[in-house]
Amino acid sequence: MGIDAVVWDIDDTLFDYTSADRAGMRGHLAAEGLLDDGTTVESALTRWREVTDAQWARYAAGETDWQGQRRDRVRVFLGEPLSDTEADAWFDRYVTHYEGAWSLFPDVLPALDALVASHRHAVLSNSSIHVQDRKLRALGVHDRFEAILCAAELGVSKPAAAAFHAACEALGLPPHRVAYVGDHPEIDGRGAADAGLLSVWIDRGGDRAPGAPGRAGPHRIGSLAELPAIVGADTRFGAGSTFG
Repeated sequence: MGIDAVVWDIDDTLFDYTSADRAGMRGHLAAEGLLDDGTTVESALTRWREVTDAQWARYAAGETDWQGQRRDRVRVFLGEPLSDTEADAWFDRYVTHYEGAWSLFPDVLPALDALVASHRHAVLSNSSIHVQDRKLRALGVHDRFEAILCAAELGVSKPAAAAFHAACEALGLPPHRVAYVGDHPEIDGRGAADAGLLSVWIDRGGDRAPGAPGRAGPHRIGSLAELPAIVGADTRFGAGSTFG
């Protein structure tokens, strides 16, 4: 039985989040005068990414809400007990720089075009509809997806099976007829596989260890150019990865 639909992660899968975040924060640091004390750009960017990852983990675990994780990213990064209004204003200034660097990965449109006639498409993100709906519109691909689901509104985050099953339900398809494509080996790759979807892990950098082997493990690819061959038939059992 084949795959009828592809559900996509957004950040660092369709959208080059890491590059945009680094470029946006680089501009923001300079505009805020946060490098005037001799702090290097690279050390500040590394610190911002560490803080972001930690606060995202808290959000995914239900320890804070969407706006709360944003505010805490600012407070921890700056080491200052800012009010909500102050933290929101700082983050909004960063977003102005960040949005100026938005772009799709170059392999995204060719992959979507290759699958447009054969597969339905949806999005499942651990972000919020407010953020991701606007992002997809700005990137010119919003209309490519018939359903857009985000953790903030669902009340459940990847890698919980319920998040992946919600996307399947939105499409009216059972999990084994749906593929999921994401960049994180555990949250996306292992989470989708454990939920019964055909899991495809996009590892563009090629510098992460592959997920644990097994019949239900994620397919590992280095480019979305490899995706059509994987979802063209249900090859989850026994097929080797096409990754270099």
